[in-house]
Amino acid sequence: MLILEKREIPVLRRALLAVPPPPTTFSRKWFSDALFSVVIYFDSQKIKKIKMSEYEMIRSPSTDKGIVIKDEWPGYDLDLFTYPEHYHGDLENIYIPHGVIMDRTECLARLVVDDTDDNYMVALCVLKGGYKFCSDLVECIKSVSCNTPKHMTVRVEFIRLKSYLNDQSSEDIQIIGPEDLSVITGKNVLIVEGIVDTGKTMKALLKHVQTFQPKKVKVAGLLVKRVPNVVAKLPDYVGFVIPNRFVVGYALDYNEYFRDLNHICVISDEGKMKYKV
Repeated sequence: MLILEKREIPVLRRALLAVPPPPTTFSRKWFSDALFSVVIYFDSQKIKKIKMSEYEMIRSPSTDKGIVIKDEWPGYDLDLFTYPEHYHGDLENIYIPHGVIMDRTECLARLVVDDTDDNYMVALCVLKGGYKFCSDLVECIKSVSCNTPKHMTVRVEFIRLKSYLNDQSSEDIQIIGPEDLSVITGKNVLIVEGIVDTGKTMKALLKHVQTFQPKKVKVAGLLVKRVPNVVAKLPDYVGFVIPNRFVVGYALDYNEYFRDLNHICVISDEGKMKYKV
């Protein structure tokens, strides 16, 4: 039996990730996931047992295709994490904790560095929902590349897409940003997006970017929703594949609220009514 204080869980998880992978079919990730199969949480008042294995939160046929969160995943209890007081009552659960986001972002950064054939890249950050992911991903890319012969330089440019009103995606996709993206001509470009659903928005952006004749274009999406009527292929780098639920936090918003959450959360019906326009 493992008894942990809440603050000790991320520390142990990182320690497990540092352990060399065992032989045969297991990997470092197996150690990490094993930590979440049963967590015993001690808070000086009670011991709370969380059987995460009952829900099978994730399955990962290939890390290159993203960590797949299954439809029945209930998320984490809000009481296990800290979040802004003004959002109490507005959230259903913590869907993906901030520490898990950061671990996955570092994994994606390693893939990006491995795939890039030179030491210069332009990261095109899709505002506003992608700004936290882009910032953390670029920092991880620079850190990872310092341990390789590439020592990559990453220039960051910004572009804004708008396609949502309340919790519904509209047919009217607006691209707001610099008309002249000639800085990407002949360069490796990484488009960094917080969330991708039907792919209509990304398809429009890719068409726009290609007019400036970049050397190569790849897409990193932190979240990809499982939705019907998908019009584009998966991003080249996927953080998490999630059910068709409306999530907020880590710069993802609901009518400009919730961007200041560190975790990715599911908004409650009360939260939707409170901030509806």
